[in-house]
Amino acid sequence: MQWLLFKTFFLIGAFSFGGGYAMLPLIQQEVVQKNAWLTATQFADILSVAEMTPGPISINTATYVGYQVAGIGGSILATIGVVLPSLILITTLAHIVLKNKNNPYFQGVFCGLRPVVVALIIGAAIVLGLDTNIFRNVSEIFLTVIALGLFCFTKLHPLLLLLSFGVLGIFL
Repeated sequence: MQWLLFKTFFLIGAFSFGGGYAMLPLIQQEVVQKNAWLTATQFADILSVAEMTPGPISINTATYVGYQVAGIGGSILATIGVVLPSLILITTLAHIVLKNKNNPYFQGVFCGLRPVVVALIIGAAIVLGLDTNIFRNVSEIFLTVIALGLFCFTKLHPLLLLLSFGVLGIFL
């Protein structure tokens, strides 16, 4: 199981572009849908904790998923697995990218990748919302819209939003 966790998160790390949030659809597909290691609700709970704790969400998610599935060893191997491809890739390509940073082909690749990353993040949010039955009533839809509005149109820190809505959830 630990080897499978390492391999799965290594592949996720190797084939994800755009940072931690762009990895979430792949992590969700592998962990919830393909391997059924966790339920959608368990995955949503892990994402909540991973978002609130310091560090990149993809690494935190890999760590928590690994622990949930195979204990401390799984946690360590899933974390190493998700980080290792980036470490290898960055150390290998850093010199080439820096040398060619003004090359129009390099710039074109990144212009093409940015919209895909945004689409993957939005897609992950929609799939997560539908799979976990987050929207069980009108008040939860209302809270979602309010949180999205506060996030997009104010300068409130995301941690403040998470803590505030977590406390609000206790009272609702």
